[in-house]
Amino acid sequence: MLKLRDGIIELYKKVATSIPSDVEEALKTAYSNETEPLAKESLNVILQNIKIARTTSRPICQDTGFPVFYVKVPKGLSHQLIRDAIMDATRIATNKIPLRPNAVDVITEKNTGDNVGDHFPFVYTEETEEQTLIVDLMLKGGGCENLGQTYKLPAVLTFGDKEAIAERDFNGVRKCILDAVFRAQGRGCPPYTIGIAIGGAKDQVALLSKRQLMRRIPDIHPDAAIAELENKILNDINSLSIGTAGLGGRTTAIGIKIATAHRHPASYFVDISFSCWANRRGRLIW
Repeated sequence: MLKLRDGIIELYKKVATSIPSDVEEALKTAYSNETEPLAKESLNVILQNIKIARTTSRPICQDTGFPVFYVKVPKGLSHQLIRDAIMDATRIATNKIPLRPNAVDVITEKNTGDNVGDHFPFVYTEETEEQTLIVDLMLKGGGCENLGQTYKLPAVLTFGDKEAIAERDFNGVRKCILDAVFRAQGRGCPPYTIGIAIGGAKDQVALLSKRQLMRRIPDIHPDAAIAELENKILNDINSLSIGTAGLGGRTTAIGIKIATAHRHPASYFVDISFSCWANRRGRLIW
């Protein structure tokens, strides 16, 4: 467990200081395609910050986020011991890297100072038939987290002085996502990666939508209908011209990732999770 703890500390360091290569490449492509001067300069600053953070081993953003772990555990290995190792690693990483202390008690309003508190970090574990322990970590910034939305279809959406009905179909899902991006109005540091989930329970879709942010930008959904919907929504969002940092331009989002789950006949939920351009995620294979 001590070796695992040390491995998780190194995972924290990697995720906090080095943007995944697929995200960086998507941002470079956005920079190459951008024609709006302010947006292009903003993308240039982002790319320079990525380079500096990696070479100096410093966090890419002052908000080092809410740690979310997705852990696949081989049979016979204690889930509680793994959680304990994660908590110990979090305390050490907070001081060593350092990470900004972000765990605030909602009753006392006191910061714990070590990023460990009630359900903080948030750790999802699931059992696997494999003999390999896989630890995925996401550092989720507060600004983009606040943009998340849950819709219960059918729903009445307001765009300026106009109303639109989002029905229980893919077009209704599309309208909800465009509504969420429009409401964001460039907050939360775009270009975004956006995770979406469609299903029959509100806690179910909240879990699934955030987990989509762990997917790589270039991957294509195995279901052709969902892959087509992801591509259409990405094009629709970028046609809004909100752009990098809300400064206009061609790229408001670099990736749209959708998950689906069987739903109850009475329910149709859509949940939307935003990541800022600094989509900090990484994996430890043990």
